[in-house]
Amino acid sequence: MSRWRGPASPRSPARHARRRSSRSAILITDGYGVAPERNTRWPDILAERLRAAPATRALGVVNAGIGGNRILLDGLGPNLVARFDRDVIARSGVGWAILLEGVNDLGVLARDAPASPEDHAALVAQLTAGFRQLADRAHVHGIRIIGGTVMPFGGNDYYHPDAALEADRQAVNSFIRNSGVFDAVIDFDRVMRDPRRPDRLAPAFDSGDHLHPSEAGYRAMGAAVPLALFTTPQR
Repeated sequence: MSRWRGPASPRSPARHARRRSSRSAILITDGYGVAPERNTRWPDILAERLRAAPATRALGVVNAGIGGNRILLDGLGPNLVARFDRDVIARSGVGWAILLEGVNDLGVLARDAPASPEDHAALVAQLTAGFRQLADRAHVHGIRIIGGTVMPFGGNDYYHPDAALEADRQAVNSFIRNSGVFDAVIDFDRVMRDPRRPDRLAPAFDSGDHLHPSEAGYRAMGAAVPLALFTTPQR
């Protein structure tokens, strides 16, 4: 399958793993644009790297990405706050959760009509509150939560982000990087953005719609996850 509409089953090497690295994420994690049977979504790349390293070879990856998913409101499936217990906490043996989500929440705000400054401010406040809630819930169950920064989507025709929406993305990313809510941060924004136009994906990593990565982009994302995150002691 090239796209998932619900959480995927754990990938080897983990059938009998003691701990699993679980992820909650969006269509970018779902793997939009990956050809059938290629298995080159960024969680696939991460799983291959975990399997190849002696210190992490007993770990597996659960890809809980849902296309069009949002943190706060339902999209193509239940929102992340609503499904977090089912898709992350209730899974046996989960030790880590990588949370890469927010682009759909941001994009939908002004997709069909302009949003007021108050609407923009309210959305950022709601998203950061949602991140805090998810981190608190993970920590209660001994799960380390790793935040992924929201990647740029400037130039996308579906969401057509403007300067105000880019400012929202920057505010959300500043929270992810600096709030201390997350146990660690993977700066996907830094890895994937175009240095000359940081509100856009780098051309080599852009599938062409200015939202979803190319296969090279997915590989870069999977390579950007430090394996040392999964060898530190659990809470």
